[in-house]
Amino acid sequence: MKEITMEFPGVKALDKVSIKVHESEILALLGENGAGKSTLMKVLAGVYQPSNGQIFINGVPVKIESPKHSQNLGISIIYQEFNLIPYMSIAENIFIGREPRKIKGVLNRKKINEETRRLLDKVGLKHLSPDSLISELSVAEQQLVEIAKALSFDSKIIIMDEPTAALNDEDTNKLLNIMRDLKQQGMGIIFITHRLEEVEAVADRISVLRDGQYIGSELIKNVTRDDMIKMMVGRELTDLFPEKVDATDEVALEVKNLNVPRTLYDINFTVHKGEIVGIAGLMGSGKTELSRALFGLYKNMKGTVKVYEKIVRTPREAIDAGIALVTDDRKQEGLVLGLSVYENLLLPAYRKISKFGILQKRKKDEIVNRWIKDLKIKVHDPKVEVKTLSGGNQQKVVLGKWLQMNPKVLILNEPTRGIDVGAKAEIYQIMKRFTEYGIAIILISSEMPELLGMSHRILVMNEGRITAELKDVEATQEKIFYYASGGGVNV
Repeated sequence: MKEITMEFPGVKALDKVSIKVHESEILALLGENGAGKSTLMKVLAGVYQPSNGQIFINGVPVKIESPKHSQNLGISIIYQEFNLIPYMSIAENIFIGREPRKIKGVLNRKKINEETRRLLDKVGLKHLSPDSLISELSVAEQQLVEIAKALSFDSKIIIMDEPTAALNDEDTNKLLNIMRDLKQQGMGIIFITHRLEEVEAVADRISVLRDGQYIGSELIKNVTRDDMIKMMVGRELTDLFPEKVDATDEVALEVKNLNVPRTLYDINFTVHKGEIVGIAGLMGSGKTELSRALFGLYKNMKGTVKVYEKIVRTPREAIDAGIALVTDDRKQEGLVLGLSVYENLLLPAYRKISKFGILQKRKKDEIVNRWIKDLKIKVHDPKVEVKTLSGGNQQKVVLGKWLQMNPKVLILNEPTRGIDVGAKAEIYQIMKRFTEYGIAIILISSEMPELLGMSHRILVMNEGRITAELKDVEATQEKIFYYASGGGVNV
């Protein structure tokens, strides 16, 4: 891709960007959220037509007219959000719209299943049947089905946009091994990720974008992690995790004998004013279910959840008591994608800021401008749809939306998933600021460095139970993993 420029109304998303990928090479495309990585890949995938620049495949200039044309040229893109139909089978999803047929147009089911079986074997899903429904698969299995689908087009170039964002460590390692296998088969892979340890593990070369401009390319063996961060953010991030603020003795949240049938068992813990309590656990340990229970989302919940002596049984009571929940799925549960940044930031606050059911424009403008400034949300106009923002900026909108409610207890479920290192550092600073204000924070994360770097205490979960409580000075990755995988109970 040579000198690609892409302009949208009011913003130049890409400014003369050039990258290349070779056969049998994994190129890591790096940059902060909003740097232009996804836009560049959408140009290559035929979703956008560039304002300027040229694309060459095997040295031949091509004008990619559409996503279909891109696929015909041997380019496949696997987006962060899966493009799979949940209630159709794996085979139907892979060959939808191009099913092999017999004479007279009858579907050749035998051929579809044989071909699907071959593709599933290739991506390490031998245990699955081509007839399995997508809705029955884990997130990791769905990710691998997306790769199988890409391979079915006989692709020579595969673009993977944040393929590991929703995967645990074990599934991530499987996926990285499959990428190595595909590379051995002669494919060129463009890999977008914010996890620099993955870049070090599989990439041959990096190319870095910043603010829509090309910064440079380097062989992975010639750069350190600090070099990569400096190229991405234009400055050194010496301390990713800020110094912890001392919590007070005052109890902000008290959870006693919390039970949800077949989900959570005998949960007991407290969080103090100004304290960050981390929640660790493997996939399926009950971490997300705990966040939902604290927010009053289970009708069959037993036990008590108290915020400064106020009992919480429903989401409305949770909001009124001062609990804010930032979910792990910002697109499905955190934002209304069709609404503007302006409207999303105001959503939970309408009840508080309306006078006799009428909303004051001046008040609304003040709130929106405050959070855009405070959280450094990159948006040229708050009236644009929130779905046009980068992942990191969308996450900041979710944060701003809840912070406007002046929460006493802030539940953050995977707050930095799919977010670049620069935006992570900003969110960690924001969290520190809130603890200074006396907000109690529950941090649910699958990133060990984040839990260890930010938490005063860490609770470890396994199969819906708390199996350990570790103070920050005694917590290590090994200890957390031991208790998370069902090791002895630390009372």
